[in-house]
Amino acid sequence: MPRNSPDNCLSATITDREFNLIRTLVYDRFGINLTEQKRSLVVGRLQKLLRDTGFKNFQDYYNHVISDPSDQALVSLINRISTNYTYFNREKAHFDLMQQKTLPEISAKLKALGRRDLRIWSAGCSSGEEAYMLAILICEFFGNEYGFWDGGLLATDISEWVLSKAREGVYEAEQIKKIPKYLTGKYFTKKNDGRWQANERLKKEVTFRKFNLMNKTFPFKKPFQIIFCRNVMIYFDEITRTELVRRFYEAMEPDGYFFIGHSETLGRQQNLFRYLMPAVYQRI
Repeated sequence: MPRNSPDNCLSATITDREFNLIRTLVYDRFGINLTEQKRSLVVGRLQKLLRDTGFKNFQDYYNHVISDPSDQALVSLINRISTNYTYFNREKAHFDLMQQKTLPEISAKLKALGRRDLRIWSAGCSSGEEAYMLAILICEFFGNEYGFWDGGLLATDISEWVLSKAREGVYEAEQIKKIPKYLTGKYFTKKNDGRWQANERLKKEVTFRKFNLMNKTFPFKKPFQIIFCRNVMIYFDEITRTELVRRFYEAMEPDGYFFIGHSETLGRQQNLFRYLMPAVYQRI
């Protein structure tokens, strides 16, 4: 890897060819569509990395990424390119629906079938706020009865960096301020530095795993009743979104609930899910 020197400094701009190389790599491996409007984001997110590691230009950096047999350079790239902005109780209407309709309906249906295997997937979980919020709702809904359920909450992301933050479960006061106060005290402990730590009871309810949604098949042995994939598909083009929605459909039980971001839509042409309310669908 090149070293920093006065004659070896990073060019502040990215050429069309360099941008297209990085854009194609990110699209092929992760499905993220870096449009022309994302050019400044790419430069802004990668510039310091390239400068600190001594690359002269983005072409040198790209060559390093594709030649790294460990894929660590590729992981580092996607950690910086992907946006991971989130907070607890984001898009609150979804969690209200979970509490008032989705969980009561699904649990009653499973009981009628003699089953107690509730399976939920938070796809693109980022730093864990959505997954922990779902775990809180589940614990609150079932109460003492939850111990009799084979509950499973899977949370996945392509970024190992955000997954490590999720597993740690430490959040700034600003991130948890939209959680009702009585739940904050029940599931979190305030640290000396003012941040809040998810307690062990909450953390053990979520399994965090690295997973690329661009995998052609999903390796899950049992289908899910509920899938959250919010504010992820906005980065994909129409072809990628269509294929991903089909794979989600195949990974769900009939009448399963599918939650997406409010800035996203499945489109009117698809016939796999019925519309329930903004950003909420049900498997046909």
